[in-house]
Amino acid sequence: MTDDLTPHLPEDQLLFIPLGGCEQFGMNLNVYGYGGKWLVVDCGIGFADEKYPGVDILLPDPQFLEDRKKDLLGIVVTHVHEDHIGAIPYLWPRLKCPIYCTPFAAAFLRRKASEFEDCQGMVIHEINPDQKFTVGPFGLTVIGVTHSTPTTVSFSMDTPAGLVVHGNEWNLDPTPNIGGVTNREAFKGAGRKGVLAYIGDSTNAPYNGRAVGEKAVQDGLEAVFRNCTGKICVTIFASNVSRMISVARAAAACGRHVAVAGRSLFNFSAIAGDAGYLNSMKPFLSLEEAANLPDNRVIYIVTGSQGEPRAAMARIARKDYRDITLGRGDTVVFSSRAIPGNEREISAVKGDLLSAGVQVISDDTTDFTIHASGHPYKDEISDMIDWVKPKILIPIHGERLHLEAQADLARSKQVPHVIVPENGSVVALTADGPSIIGEVDTGVLAVEPSRIVDHDHIAITERRKLQLTGALHITAVVNRKGRLVSPLQISGIGLFDHADDADIKLLKQMEDALQGRMEELEDEGKEGDLNFISEELRMGARRIINNALGFKPKTTVHLVQV
Repeated sequence: MTDDLTPHLPEDQLLFIPLGGCEQFGMNLNVYGYGGKWLVVDCGIGFADEKYPGVDILLPDPQFLEDRKKDLLGIVVTHVHEDHIGAIPYLWPRLKCPIYCTPFAAAFLRRKASEFEDCQGMVIHEINPDQKFTVGPFGLTVIGVTHSTPTTVSFSMDTPAGLVVHGNEWNLDPTPNIGGVTNREAFKGAGRKGVLAYIGDSTNAPYNGRAVGEKAVQDGLEAVFRNCTGKICVTIFASNVSRMISVARAAAACGRHVAVAGRSLFNFSAIAGDAGYLNSMKPFLSLEEAANLPDNRVIYIVTGSQGEPRAAMARIARKDYRDITLGRGDTVVFSSRAIPGNEREISAVKGDLLSAGVQVISDDTTDFTIHASGHPYKDEISDMIDWVKPKILIPIHGERLHLEAQADLARSKQVPHVIVPENGSVVALTADGPSIIGEVDTGVLAVEPSRIVDHDHIAITERRKLQLTGALHITAVVNRKGRLVSPLQISGIGLFDHADDADIKLLKQMEDALQGRMEELEDEGKEGDLNFISEELRMGARRIINNALGFKPKTTVHLVQV
């Protein structure tokens, strides 16, 4: 970001700026500003797709905050889903601000920070539901809500400009597996005080009704398990501890033992165990112990519900996971919902499983309830609006379809002011109503195995091109006058099958054509211009491939002068 692109940010108004999580799922990063001070709510990752070869994780670009690091008061974390907390270990070294989160989220962060050398000085302040604390001009009250992870919280936030409720992710499940029910009275109490703005979850805003309770999922999973005779794998979000408990209880009711597979599930089950959330269940088995049980006595909980290629579920489906093999008679249950954009990857994993004779069960293929959303549906959002009675409603967390659905609901309920932001919108929240007073630059960072780069880094764009067109490499050994001293060496990636006669013929035609062009350059007296030779070979090779295959490969020419 450059300062000349940043709009004037008034210090006498309350500002809300989503830097991630609007018009997209993932990378949630919400910023509040007042008096020149800044407070962040959540800092999460997104998952890369095929447009980012070699990249699994995406991060919101924190440059706006880094430029204001001396006035950054901290990051408040609402829960441990990685799209809300997962970016902190990657970005904290650039921000170096305090973290405020519940003990469960703190345990997650401490475990993750231990894996990042630059995070060793991370300062974490633990908070709990009903607690009040002040950070600069922001007076926060922690509100416990029901979600699929332990101690998920929302906030009411007193500011000099008025009271804001940050609703985040929640639902009204009356029978949660973990924690208490959503604290309705706290939201109603905020409404009685007078709420300037409600800013909250839009994920299920397009859908009528209410979220299904987790108890129904446990019953549905038990019914599915009783109809299975072989091994069972259940794939979930690793941070969905509530679902982990539902699977374990349903497994116990069917006389089966549970093991977990996938690094993130190992971590979350360990954290949940340390926190006492798994005390009422049999201990999870190691994968080695589970392998010694009869097939009809074991259930594996595995990562990879979104089809992530390196996660356990995809590797099992590809027969690339040493500890778990599946075949005819076995069952995989997708106890999750596809995040928009991940449908292709999930379908590919299911296809691999079906090809191996594995029964695949998902929410849309069974009459049993095997998944419940942790997000509020339309009727629950309507309840929230009735409780807090906001003057302003700003929908976040979702694609445009979801944001607009919550906005339409708010308008139908006569909320006076509704604004649908984009990432980077600078929203001023005043008693006279909100307004978008400008835009700040936002961006996306890509996490490679050993570095973090901009999402449009040349290495990524070139890898993307290689996915589509392959690569061609030409080596020409020339003397000091630029004349060939040995035959051209040509190799390709993603272009030729050396066992295919047609491809062998094409490669030979290319060698002959380029060799002939080199001889023409000698006759034309241009053999001494190495740059010209290189470009002639590159363009000639691309032309030949394009005529034969219909696309132009990434082509490099290496001239060796001897």
